Amino acid sequence: MYNDKTLTCKECGMDFVFSASEQEFYAEKGFTNEPGRCPSCRAARKAQNRGGRPQREMFPAVCSACGKETTVPFQPSGDKPVYCRDCYQPRRASW
Repeated sequence: MYNDKTLTCKECGMDFVFSASEQEFYAEKGFTNEPGRCPSCRAARKAQNRGGRPQREMFPAVCSACGKETTVPFQPSGDKPVYCRDCYQPRRASW
């Protein structure tokens, strides 16, 4: 069984608890290393990494099903139908 552990964050130097349930989760996922950063520093690092990606270019389109104006992450060629989010989701589920 697992017991709560107090670890020190390598980023900010603060102590944080690596709970028994977190340890169990890490074991289920096959992670062998304990976390080196506290939850706050992990979240900040994750946000920083996400911010480094370029913004995806979106293109205007008209939904083939409902006629609503929308944007899509590809240049519509006109030879295939384009759907807004609301009309696309039910179609995607049926594939």
